[in-house]
Order: sequence, then C-alpha cells, then structure tokens
Amino acid sequence: MKYLVVDAFTETIFGGNPAGVVVLPEGTDFPELDVMIKTAAELRYSETAFIKQLGENEFKIRYCTPAAEVDLCGHATIASFVALLHLGKISKDCVCINHTLAGDLNIQLIDGFVMMDMATPVEIATINEIPDITELYDVMGAEYDPAKISLLPKLVSTGLPDIMMPVATREDLDAIAPNMKALSALSKRYEVTGVHAFTLDTEEGVTAHVRNFAPLYDIDEEAATGTANAALTYYLYLNGLIDGQSKCKIRQGDKMDRPSVILTEINATEDACLIKVGGTAVIVAEGEINI
Repeated sequence: MKYLVVDAFTETIFGGNPAGVVVLPEGTDFPELDVMIKTAAELRYSETAFIKQLGENEFKIRYCTPAAEVDLCGHATIASFVALLHLGKISKDCVCINHTLAGDLNIQLIDGFVMMDMATPVEIATINEIPDITELYDVMGAEYDPAKISLLPKLVSTGLPDIMMPVATREDLDAIAPNMKALSALSKRYEVTGVHAFTLDTEEGVTAHVRNFAPLYDIDEEAATGTANAALTYYLYLNGLIDGQSKCKIRQGDKMDRPSVILTEINATEDACLIKVGGTAVIVAEGEINI
C-alpha cells in the first residue's frame, strides 16, 4: 500500500499538523481495523487516513489514531486530498465526495487549496455549574476567573465532539498544562474527543488562537485540528461573536513550534448551518507499506 506523510494546514515543511495517508491499491478493501490501528501506531502521527477510491472524484476515507478509529479528522482530510492531487488521482480544481463515518462530505479543490464541508454542527451541552467549570479548568491546569472569562465552556461537534474552553489571554492559553490522565478520564465521562482551549486575545486579522488536547486518543496536543476549529466557529456563532455569514482565521500549534493556519467559513440560516474548513498541505515523504 502506498503511504505518504503530509503536513496539513501549512505551506512550509515541518509546520502544521502531520498526518499519515495510506492509499489502498485499486480493487482492494480496507484492512482489518486492528491492522489499520497498528499501522497508525507505526507511523506515529495523531491520525492516519486510509483512502479507498470508489469512482472518479469519489472516495471513502477511514481515520485511525494509534489507539482507535475516529469518525472524522479535519487535518488528515486536508492531507488526503493534497496527497491524491500529488498522486495524480484528482485535479487541482475539482469537487470530490468523501464518504466518512460522520457522513458524506463535499471537498472542493481550488487551485490545489482544499475546502471541506464538515458534518452538521451540533451544540451538545453547556458546562454551566461552577463545580463542573472549576473541575474542567483545574484538570487543564488553568484558572477559572469569571471576572475575566464571560463565556461558558460548551460541548460542540462538527463530526467529533469537543469541549470548547475559553481563556482570557494568550498568556493564559500558553500556560495551560493539563493533567493528561485526569483529562482522559474527564473526556471519557463527557464522551468527547478532548478539549479545545481558545482565546480571542489576538492580533489583527486573526479570529482566535487555540490549543487542542485529546489524550484519551493518545494525542496529548495537536498542532492543527479541523473538526475542533469548525466546532469553535459554531461556538462563536452561538455566542453572537460572529454572524451567520462569516470567515474565520484561526492559529494553532505555535506553542508546539508547528505554526498552523486554519480557515473556516460558516453559512447559517434559520433552517440550516454549513461550516467549511480549509487549508493547504505539504508532502514530506512517501513510500510503501508491506502489509
């Protein structure tokens, strides 16, 4: 099987978030799940995408962390379609269908730039009881000060559920130091992938600075997260911080020395809400997996 290592949400090598991409040979089916998980663990990236081509510009992608299969992964999707372009399986200007466990999603390439539809956004719950809020911030190694933080944490999903956790300043964001064992237990209890911490204390032209933590899935911190930043876009809309026709620019990975830029778009009406996530990627390596 052909594999590639791709840095997603960046235009420079060793930036963004690396993902493994495995392209199945024509006419073959996905390996057994345990084989895919072991392959993801062998490649050692937070997610590896396994791609099966179903037809012209139509693909089924499954996503595995080193610990489990997940329904969707934004940065691995960006990586996948840049890899497919690199391999000559799609053109630099096309619309593709991506069949995932989170639903069938449109992927648009515009001169090689990838914009992908996310799953329908869902507001799952708000964490509004002081003991629960305090517990969350304590686990994250952060301080909850309602005088500085007027927003409440929410559980939001655009394919994968995460806790959106606001902090007041960039300094507060950089200072976060989670208890990973406690965060895994908390994530399991809330039935979320992890915690997406963010601040609106930003420079001009940037909507938010963020950090993402998902130790339950063997991802202590991630440098760029498509699904969580789509969920953050919906969170900002729910809280009246952006309108229903907005574009956001989100920075992630700076604390990890892997700076990433994630672009999102929201189109919300009374009847529906569509969120797109976009970015570029760079091919780092490619080869063959002998399984």
